Amino acid sequence: MHRISVIIPVYNVEAQLIKCLDSVINQTYGNLEIIIINDGSTDGCGEICNKYTNKNKKIHVIHQQNKGLSAALNTGLDHCSGDYIGFVDSDDWTEAILYEKLYQRIISKSVDISVCSFYIANDIGSSEVSNAVQIPLDKICAEDIIRCSLERDSYKGFCGYVWNKLFAAKVIKEKRLRFDEDIKYGMDTLFFLSFVLASECDGSYINQPLYHYYQRDTAISKSTNYDIKLDILKVYKRVESMLNNTAYEHLAYLARGFYCYHASIIAEIAIRINDAEMLKHMKDAMSAHLDDYIATNTKSPQKIERIYELLTK
Repeated sequence: MHRISVIIPVYNVEAQLIKCLDSVINQTYGNLEIIIINDGSTDGCGEICNKYTNKNKKIHVIHQQNKGLSAALNTGLDHCSGDYIGFVDSDDWTEAILYEKLYQRIISKSVDISVCSFYIANDIGSSEVSNAVQIPLDKICAEDIIRCSLERDSYKGFCGYVWNKLFAAKVIKEKRLRFDEDIKYGMDTLFFLSFVLASECDGSYINQPLYHYYQRDTAISKSTNYDIKLDILKVYKRVESMLNNTAYEHLAYLARGFYCYHASIIAEIAIRINDAEMLKHMKDAMSAHLDDYIATNTKSPQKIERIYELLTK
């Protein structure tokens, strides 16, 4: 039985951490290596991690000074020994069959990556994410993997996250893939697409939610910090560049459409805090990629109207 390494970066999530760790420990897949990176937590996370490693031989804990999420993930990659690698956010939790299902799909379809659907969770409960367009349940070629991750309205249960996926470790090692430590927001999209493009791999999708993605009010995705939000613009410019240098150049407009969308989010922040300079910069960014945004949202005229409204502010 192949070994699966599960990498869990931890930072100040004391209230959610036990639920997360219990869900991973209780996986039905037997040969797990669980690597926890405590990235300088200042709450009780370090103590919780130590208690778990003392009572479970599957768990290895690494304590390091706070270096950020990407650095913590890279520490995990540096220390894992599995044939396959999964990632779990420390405020999320998993279904017990998550890794058994993902592993079985990789083996049965002879692919390098498997993906499952997921739940969106909050303090009230979890709701299943569904795809508007059906994803083939056999093999998915590299082009369709890229498309599913970037056509988010059609494939909401796929996306560019790393936590609902299982990766072949040989690709990560051979291609020397790492998370960009200069990026605070969107690093998972870069890593995932780098994996697919580097290996031209086939994948397989499980149309069953097996992961609970917990959305905290303090999550990075909800931050109004310019430095963090501007990172996502860098990400999609790099995704565009990556695609332009491959046979998938015809999909680069999807990355430009996302760039326009995230520029619009920053524009809304600029409006709220009356930052005219940033608003102008973001309006220029939206205008530059307006055609691509329209092309990616032909079935959602209300989204296009929103962009036009922001451009007139």
